[in-house]
Amino acid sequence: MSGVGPVEPGEDTHVRDVPQPRPRSPLALRYDRHRRTVLASAAALVVLSGGGYLYTSRPQPRPAPPPPYPSQAVDLVYVAPVTGSPSTRAAGYSFTVLLSVRSGPPVTVTRLTQPYDGLSVTTSPAAPFQTNSHSARKIVVTLRVTECEKAPRNPGLPFLDVTLRNVRAIEAHSFILGSRYAQDLSRALEVACSNDSR
Repeated sequence: MSGVGPVEPGEDTHVRDVPQPRPRSPLALRYDRHRRTVLASAAALVVLSGGGYLYTSRPQPRPAPPPPYPSQAVDLVYVAPVTGSPSTRAAGYSFTVLLSVRSGPPVTVTRLTQPYDGLSVTTSPAAPFQTNSHSARKIVVTLRVTECEKAPRNPGLPFLDVTLRNVRAIEAHSFILGSRYAQDLSRALEVACSNDSR
């Protein structure tokens, strides 16, 4: 057979019905036109949300430990009596202490007192004064006998009451200055009250 014309189906063959494409919605048509932009935007959103999740769920650094309480960072040590002219000695018993701040923020001495009613206290420098961390300050403390009857005759473990302040707290702390201070204070009180009784 030779000829020109349409191809006819053979025996036992059928023409298949090809389904017609359904009409597409305007949204689907728009998606087809902007598919690359939509996919790029979706990928960017996935990356951003994943990054945000990782950022918010990252391990948090531990907060810095709080600074020490002032009494835990300070040492107060008796150094020696202050020697001077007789007029200076008559004004009271003066001695030097060394205040050291070992660590933490600066510490301010807001008050320095002693526990005996018969004695008054002055300091140089006068309170309040501040001492920086990792440094020391010499303080001259002068005790004056106001009433010999109320002054201790033989103080065993005399101490100084110091009110300390730093950024964490304000504390009143008692510092025992040791046996050398006790002996020097006893001698000074004995001299002051024996002169007073004459």
